[in-house]
Amino acid sequence: MPPMDEQQIAALAARARKLAVPGARHVLGIAGAPGAGKSTLAERIVDRLDGLAVLVPMDGFHLAQAELVRLGRAGRKGAPDTFDPAGYAALLGRLRVPEQGTVVYAPAFDRSLEEAVAGSVAVHPDIPLVVTEGNYLLLDDGPAGPWTAVRALIDEVWFLDPDPEVRVRRLVERHVRFGKERAYAERWVRESDEVNARLVLAGKDRADLVVGQDR
Repeated sequence: MPPMDEQQIAALAARARKLAVPGARHVLGIAGAPGAGKSTLAERIVDRLDGLAVLVPMDGFHLAQAELVRLGRAGRKGAPDTFDPAGYAALLGRLRVPEQGTVVYAPAFDRSLEEAVAGSVAVHPDIPLVVTEGNYLLLDDGPAGPWTAVRALIDEVWFLDPDPEVRVRRLVERHVRFGKERAYAERWVRESDEVNARLVLAGKDRADLVVGQDR
């Protein structure tokens, strides 16, 4: 991800810090299309908060590759129905009400394995802010939908909206870096990631803040 303006990072960290109220628990979400730089921004925000925040990514709720194959969805990995949104919502609900003395363990996605790994992130009860990031935090799937339930559990959602050409180029390079041939990576971005991106972008107006990166 190209460096974000230092003043912009400082302003975002200050906004996040207002949610990090000792003795309480809030959840901050960072949404955006594939390749927008969500995880990098989330990591920077957490680093700036000096132990007041922890990062719990949505990608930890990817279905396992074997299950995607069984369901016939392996060629669409990254689409909304290749995640477990009900499980994600259940975790967010648990995180919103920390129990004294209880550490909650959350999954994370290992890109080198292309699999989610359980128990990867320890969330201690005295941490006041959980930062979560993912594509579908603003997806509207109806009043009873699990993605709608996810949004209801997040206090504030930022939408990361970089220049589309920069985002697509960054996404191709990421796929290549993790082992895909360039031609395959370009096709996957065009036929899969960008289909998902259009779904993600449809939710931008529901964000509390739109962050225009690389503009």
